[in-house]
Amino acid sequence: MKSTINLLQVSRFLRVYDDAAVQKGIKLSIGFDFHEYVSIARVLPTKKPTYPNFRPDRSPIKSGEGYWMIGVDKNNEVALVEAARLYDLSHSNFAEHLESLKAFYADPTRHAHPQDRCTCAAPSAKKITGKVAYHGDFWLRRDFRGQGIAKIMAGTLRALSFAMWSPDFLCGLAEPWLLDKGVLAQYGYAHHEPGGSILQLVEEDIEDDNLLVWLTGEELRNLVYGRGMSGLA
Repeated sequence: MKSTINLLQVSRFLRVYDDAAVQKGIKLSIGFDFHEYVSIARVLPTKKPTYPNFRPDRSPIKSGEGYWMIGVDKNNEVALVEAARLYDLSHSNFAEHLESLKAFYADPTRHAHPQDRCTCAAPSAKKITGKVAYHGDFWLRRDFRGQGIAKIMAGTLRALSFAMWSPDFLCGLAEPWLLDKGVLAQYGYAHHEPGGSILQLVEEDIEDDNLLVWLTGEELRNLVYGRGMSGLA
C-alpha cells in the first residue's frame, strides 16, 4: 500500500516553480477541457501537430485523467503549453500500448489509417505498467527558450501528476535532438532509451522517431519531496 501524499510538500514544490515562472514573466495556469486546449494549440506558430492522444475527437480523456498547462506573458499572449494524461496499463505495458495504437486512438479500428504504424524497440517500455502518467505536446515560444523554462515546465507537471495520480511511472516520447542539445537534462528524466516510438500517423501528418524517457513512481516521489527543488536559482 502506497503512503499518502503530503499535499503541503507538493504545494511547496509547486510554489518554487510558479515563483520562478513569474520571475521569467510568465503566468502559469492549468485546464481540463481538451477541446479548449486543441483550439489554443492549433494556432501556435512553429508548434508541431498535437498528437491525437490529446485530441478529444480521437482519444477522449475522462474527467480526472488528464490536464494541460498554459503560460502567458505580460501581454496575455501564449508563451508555452504542455499536456498530460493517465493511462491504465494494469493489464498491458507501454510498448504494447504504443504498438497497438491505443496510446493515440481510443478506437484504432475506427480512427487509424490503414498505413498508420508504431514500433517500440526500447526494452524498458515493456516494464512500464500500472498507472502511467504520460507528458507530451511540449511547446515553448522561441523568445523564451534558453532561459531554463523547460525545467520550470517539467517540474510543475511532475508535481501536478504526482498529486493527482501518484503514478507507477511517468513517461514521455522525446525527439533525439533534445538529448543532443542538453535540453532533455532540464526535463529531469532519470532514464532514456532510443527506439521509444518509430511512428507514422498518416492523416495526422505525423512521422517521428522518438526516445523513450521516464521516471519511476518512487523517483518522482523523491523529486517532489526532496532533491527536486534544487537548481532553479
